[in-house]
Amino acid sequence: MLKEIISDLNNLANKEQQIILERFFKTGKGQYGENDKFLGIKVPIQRKIAKKYYKETTLEEIQALLSSNFHELRLTALFILIFQFNKSEKSIKEAIYQLYINNLKYINNWDLVDLSAPKIIGEYLSTNNKDILYKLAKSKNLWEKRISIISTYTFIKQNQFENTLKISEILLKDNHDLIHKAVGWMLREIGKKDQSTEENFLKIHYKTMPRTMLRYAIEKFEEPLRQKYLKSQI
Repeated sequence: MLKEIISDLNNLANKEQQIILERFFKTGKGQYGENDKFLGIKVPIQRKIAKKYYKETTLEEIQALLSSNFHELRLTALFILIFQFNKSEKSIKEAIYQLYINNLKYINNWDLVDLSAPKIIGEYLSTNNKDILYKLAKSKNLWEKRISIISTYTFIKQNQFENTLKISEILLKDNHDLIHKAVGWMLREIGKKDQSTEENFLKIHYKTMPRTMLRYAIEKFEEPLRQKYLKSQI
């Protein structure tokens, strides 16, 4: 299926959209997506391609897609993995998880992380040892750190907040805006489920956490309470 998937994606390439995406995903020199290449294909179309081919695509072929220089081939590979993971028995789920872990260096932009980590890492670890998330949280690699916190979105949906809060503490002093946003987002998701749990965390850390992280975390609070946090009046 590898040739068919690549052919379909190449036929859908759009130069105008390519330029937009390369700018949006910060591919310039010194930016977080430096040297990433795009074909110019929107996400819903990539999902359709993945759904078309996932039943017949082997893990070896997915490996080849994941190692592509083109962003859309990597994201399509991740969508295929998600479709396969959702339809597979335990042993295949483990193989998919291991393939994902072995290819973290190719999951190297925020959309690749956000669209796949909860669906594969989070789902797999929901019933398995979670130590790897703490290892990733302490990594020097931006995307591994983002994977560590975004993967816990799955646990939040299951009303399990402990790992999200512990990893948030590890990442509190990180200096990258994309980590600030990710941690704030996950704290906000906890708040949607249980605001008191989120506030217990914030009351300890809100004065020292990065401002962007705080703003994301309190975005859904009622305005008077949100302003109290912003003005350090809690």
